[in-house]
Amino acid sequence: MGTLLLVGTYGTDDQTRATMPFVVASGALDRGHEPAIALMGEAVYLMKDDIMDGVKGVGFPPLREVFDKIVGAKVPVYV
Repeated sequence: MGTLLLVGTYGTDDQTRATMPFVVASGALDRGHEPAIALMGEAVYLMKDDIMDGVKGVGFPPLREVFDKIVGAKVPVYV
């Protein structure tokens, strides 16, 4: 399957967009792809535990839940 690089630039100011790279990576994993995530700008703050725990995009599971799946699958997250 394919290799994907998902780029995140949004932080807590837009929690739905901040969650998108992680949700897409999760879906890519489910379909046999090899995703990676690169975070830039405000998105780097999402890696702080207290911030990540408070992020929940509209219509998505909490960021912590999706992130734990990503980390468990050893998806690279570049900050």
